[in-house]
Amino acid sequence: MADVVADIGQRTIQRVADFGDFCRFCGRTFSWMFEGTARWRNLRLLFPQMYVIGTQSLMVVMITGAFVGAVLAVQTVTQLKGIGRDDVMGTVVILSVLRELGPVLAGLMLAGRVGGGLTAELGTMRVTEQIDALRAMGADPIRVLVVPRFLACVLLIPVLVVYADFMGIIGGYTVSVHVYGINPDQFWRLATQQVESLDIFYGPVKSVFFGAVMSLICCYKGFRCPPGAAGVGRACTESFVASCMAILALNLFLGMLLNAGRDFLYGVKQLL
Repeated sequence: MADVVADIGQRTIQRVADFGDFCRFCGRTFSWMFEGTARWRNLRLLFPQMYVIGTQSLMVVMITGAFVGAVLAVQTVTQLKGIGRDDVMGTVVILSVLRELGPVLAGLMLAGRVGGGLTAELGTMRVTEQIDALRAMGADPIRVLVVPRFLACVLLIPVLVVYADFMGIIGGYTVSVHVYGINPDQFWRLATQQVESLDIFYGPVKSVFFGAVMSLICCYKGFRCPPGAAGVGRACTESFVASCMAILALNLFLGMLLNAGRDFLYGVKQLL
């Protein structure tokens, strides 16, 4: 019994120490990002990462968004036709894609496509001692390796989510109208009446936080990668699982926060 308690205590202490190390890692990343002399150097390193993270992920995100909208339409149209409310098909599809399915599923896909690549790349650099070589040359590896990747994720993942939302709406419209015979005028007319401008910002606002937490987790796992090829693989797996869990948890709290902000703005508008 004593050994079990000691093992639990040791694991708890290790988890707390790891979380503290992660917080220090995030703090150093933010300090370098806002440090004046390093800002222009970061821009020079930023554009290659923007191409890898943004441009090369565009097709994957667009295909994901299109199938998300199409599957949503397939699963929704039967239920709505059963109660005689297929006229609200456009509203259901567009709101679901804009608020939840578009940003969340795009974020999960990018956690595998982008996050796994970040962890594997930085983990390989750690195993081959390239990170130690940067320190020996007098350069801070976090400024050179982490900050450009963090900025690229924060800046471009919201743009990718916009593409995913657009393709999700197009996919839902195509299946609803051309497969199940929903009236296209009703699809768009009721949707434009129900969907407001605030709904459009749900996805980009959430995706900023998704990109930030995903990039920090994946870069941290790469920097703390155990030695050997098995260590790189384990770090990639851990980073993907942790990123997905963080995205799902953030989606819950951000959704509650955005809904509260929406209600507050409506209340202020009514008072005025």
